[in-house]
Amino acid sequence: MNRQELIKHLDTSEYWDVIVVGGGATGLGVAVDAASRGYKTLLLEMHDFAKATSSRSTKLVHGGVRYLQQGDVSLVIEALKERGLLIQNAPHLVTNQAFIVPSYDWWNGPFYGVGMKVYDLLAGKLGLGPSKLLSLENTLEKIPTIERKGLRGGVVYYDGQFDDARLAVNLAQTVHDNGGVPLNYMKVNSLLKSPKGYVIGVNATDEETGTKYEINGHVVINATGIFADDVVAMDEEDSKPMIAFSQGVHVVLDKEFLPGSTAIMVPHTDDGRVLFAVPWHNKVIVGTTDTPVPKAELEPKPLEEEIEFILRHAAKYMSKDPKRSDVKSVFAGLRPLVKPPENKNTSQISRSHHLQVSATGLVTITGGKWTTYRKMAEDTVDQALIVAGLEEKKCATERMRIHGWLKNVDRDDHLHVYGSDIVGVKHIISKDPSMAEQLHQDLPYIKAEVIWSTRNEMARTVEDVLARRTRAQLLDARASLEMAETVAELMAGELGKDEAWKKAQVEAYHEVTKHYVLD
Repeated sequence: MNRQELIKHLDTSEYWDVIVVGGGATGLGVAVDAASRGYKTLLLEMHDFAKATSSRSTKLVHGGVRYLQQGDVSLVIEALKERGLLIQNAPHLVTNQAFIVPSYDWWNGPFYGVGMKVYDLLAGKLGLGPSKLLSLENTLEKIPTIERKGLRGGVVYYDGQFDDARLAVNLAQTVHDNGGVPLNYMKVNSLLKSPKGYVIGVNATDEETGTKYEINGHVVINATGIFADDVVAMDEEDSKPMIAFSQGVHVVLDKEFLPGSTAIMVPHTDDGRVLFAVPWHNKVIVGTTDTPVPKAELEPKPLEEEIEFILRHAAKYMSKDPKRSDVKSVFAGLRPLVKPPENKNTSQISRSHHLQVSATGLVTITGGKWTTYRKMAEDTVDQALIVAGLEEKKCATERMRIHGWLKNVDRDDHLHVYGSDIVGVKHIISKDPSMAEQLHQDLPYIKAEVIWSTRNEMARTVEDVLARRTRAQLLDARASLEMAETVAELMAGELGKDEAWKKAQVEAYHEVTKHYVLD
């Protein structure tokens, strides 16, 4: 997947069947669906794939226990089905994760005994294992570092866990594998319209070269997540905003805070949210918050009160209380929630997706969550075909293997996230053994991964490599800063860049990543 080669498609004045704007979970899913049905598909992302919300999740593929408690059973059924399909379609990235809901004297937990049985039942054949009540001894055996005071026992249940940004990269590759053209760093500036006012394409700019393109298509799909209102405003200047922004913050701790392989799920925090502590890439992710924010930003910043909230709640459930100095990285993401008609706080707004078609034919898909990305895409393409007047072809993604598909991967080897592409990474090492060198002693990533992602995964910047091709920025922000110069050097060799580029890249990475470090 080479950006230079793919961009040539824009010089041929081709007429696309489907133009997708946005390269996060939703846009990538839509492009995979459209391309795999045989439609000529182009995806345009203004930054990097999964730059915003889609790389900043809690890393769970889940039905949503909380949605069950809220009574949104249809969403839970849909999500549980999609969870099962995703584990089948991307087994190198999605795995079964055990969660324990601890039962304490100070909160009433009966729902989670009965509720989990309902959860199991709704999952049907795609269930990951039966939930069961645990004694105090069993709970402590599985989570020895859990707070013991007032602990009665717990409930164990099973959900999915994944690497969000790696899945996004694999989806972009899947678009390409199916004949589609995914392009990052290609910003849509405006919509093209026919004399009668119908949307017939986009005006876009290559952010790397400044080259402008006029691109025609039968249908344009707005899948820009937190920026969906901006694209709708290109279509209708006086459109009313439909997105409510909710910020979710996570902190990353060393594995010593939650040894073993079991996660913790706390049903009731002060703001009514669920709190998770989940093992991930040999660290522990703790979150999340639900803070209304006024506007969309590519790099949202954690608020002090959000960090304090997570550390305070983590201390209630961990025998060793995490301090600011223990935080390896802190990251924030914005949820694009569709505004409800009545006033609700953001934690109560439904995570169901919202699909709409404007009078001019612009198709907008928003809301939803990673788990249901495939179903959202199917619904969107079904609708877009009608708008475009294209020949109807059935969705092919339900059982379709995602790029990199590989079963029975060795999860102790950090390269397992490449799935079947691990052969390509190891080939780089076989040609130059120095490529097996670690980029930093505190993280497992090696030089070969920088070369591979630059050649084959459209990584264009140091941030692309350290934040999304590897997960260094999230796992240990300080270590990632120390890796930046080496990564810039390796990338410059691949991309034919000079010293000025390397210097600018390192500076840009430091500017972004300083917000991931707690002083």
